[in-house]
Amino acid sequence: MKKGILIILLYIAWIFLTWPFGKEIDWQILIAGLFISILSGFIFGEGFTESPHKFFGIKRYFWAIAYIPVLIFWCIVANLDVAYRVLHPNLPIRPGIVKVKTKLKSKSGLTALANSITLTPGTMSVEVDPEGYIYVHWIYVKTDDIEKATEIIVKRFEKILERIFE
Repeated sequence: MKKGILIILLYIAWIFLTWPFGKEIDWQILIAGLFISILSGFIFGEGFTESPHKFFGIKRYFWAIAYIPVLIFWCIVANLDVAYRVLHPNLPIRPGIVKVKTKLKSKSGLTALANSITLTPGTMSVEVDPEGYIYVHWIYVKTDDIEKATEIIVKRFEKILERIFE
């Protein structure tokens, strides 16, 4: 079932990425996409997800689409913050590694959260602990307290990711 869902999702993504708007459909591209989707599904299907039945929840897709502007917004805010620090004459940085706690339990959810943190400039996920802790390198450590650091770094992403992956 995992492999089948992955093959279907990969093929849908292939169609959206190669669809020739306003032109005729090239059947060779569709057949190549099907072949590549099947091959990728069989190679990577076992590690794809722990709960393939969750992919049938329509609400998850809504929250996944709603997550994109949230991630883009926080990436823009972080880019401006890092640009300010780089251009400031005194270079106000206080780098360090902080420990944050997350409520996410699934591997997919933890991975998405760690990647979202890393995609945000000024932070980088260093390690994900299976017990729900993430170690984050932060360009300007505002607090060493786990709860406060979690509130600043994790909570903005965690609320939506919980609805997608949990």
